[in-house]
Amino acid sequence: MPVLQLPVISCSLDPTSKSRSLAAASSGMLRELGHRSSVVDLADYGLPAFDNDRIFDSDGFAALHDVISSADGIVLAFPIYNWAPAATVKSLIEATGATGENGRVAAWFDKVVTFVCAAGLPHSYMATGALGQSLMLDFKCVINPYTAYISERDWEPSQQLKIDRTTRLSKTMTVHAELSDLLSARGYCSGWEV
Repeated sequence: MPVLQLPVISCSLDPTSKSRSLAAASSGMLRELGHRSSVVDLADYGLPAFDNDRIFDSDGFAALHDVISSADGIVLAFPIYNWAPAATVKSLIEATGATGENGRVAAWFDKVVTFVCAAGLPHSYMATGALGQSLMLDFKCVINPYTAYISERDWEPSQQLKIDRTTRLSKTMTVHAELSDLLSARGYCSGWEV
């Protein structure tokens, strides 16, 4: 398997976020598999809320667009709030997925995308459905069918993940790397199309 570029984007702005811890663990697992992976923390980029205007002039936009467009696959680590992915995830995708003036092209086309979620309760496991469908239909992304969904009940009192959830996270990263490898040789390139 070739060495792939597989960044993990931490999409929480909470400084004590569990999804940030999951992002670090995911990146470490991808590096153990022999790939280049780092945690890209949205809190470090100051990405403004999506406005389809000034956001494209921000330093955060340019840097994040480059990270995504040059990646072989993307892991999105985020919290689940109110039965849905955090708004920061949607704002990131709206900004880096925009095509328009000055030759701007979406960064997401044909990416393998994996979700790593931190949630309060286990009941919103399907909260990523609409996000996955949007990425598939808009950008022809391949969504990893293995989602690492970690609720508050999946942590030990020591703040370590329980063994079964660590195993699931590891399998999720292994599948992410394998899908990214298999699709790196695809012969097609997508753009805006129906």
